[in-house]
Amino acid sequence: MMFVDYRIQDIRKKLEIARFRPLDVMVTGVTGAGKSTTLNSLFEKEVAKVGTGVDPETMELDSYALSDLVRFWDTPGLGDGVDMDRMHSKKLINLLYKTYVLDNTTYGWIDLVLVIIEGANRDMGTTYNLLNNVIVPNFQKDRILVAINQADVAMKGRHWNNKTNQPEPILKKFLDEQAESIQRRVKEATNVDIIKPIYYSAEYNYNITKLFDTIIENMPTRRRNLM
Repeated sequence: MMFVDYRIQDIRKKLEIARFRPLDVMVTGVTGAGKSTTLNSLFEKEVAKVGTGVDPETMELDSYALSDLVRFWDTPGLGDGVDMDRMHSKKLINLLYKTYVLDNTTYGWIDLVLVIIEGANRDMGTTYNLLNNVIVPNFQKDRILVAINQADVAMKGRHWNNKTNQPEPILKKFLDEQAESIQRRVKEATNVDIIKPIYYSAEYNYNITKLFDTIIENMPTRRRNLM
């Protein structure tokens, strides 16, 4: 499947209603959650460099246009130490307040935020800090999406079918329960009601279509007014 053409009429129709284009989606999360891998899977080619060592690859803000209708912003992950997190948080907040002016009205450049959580849930504290201190105070709550990557390692690699690249029933049940748990925990930690997170594996291209469906179904119907 070429996502550049996927549900293109649905996307175009929604953008016509919202009266802007392209849809700008900020992709964020803790270091190691697989933001760049997710983008590469959506683009079906390497557009974002993936880190293979202990240091994160994404240190700056990079944007990638899937088409003239959708653009993703790859951002630095949090969880690299107090000083680095402070610097990265400032970059994220600056992007959230990036603006454009149309007819004497100021609008926010970013239309949606996609927060990616890694499947093993190793650093949920930093994820909640990202949501609570960076995203939620500076962005509309109804434009925040959460997704769980690395479904293949959610149970330490067990019950993942390597032949079909899909979770076996016991892992799928675990992932469903994990998604519901994260939905509740985000509400408790941030007082934000999110839709149930989709789970996927960018590395194995599992549920990537459902991830993109989630983005399309939750596209805003209006510009993001900052005034």
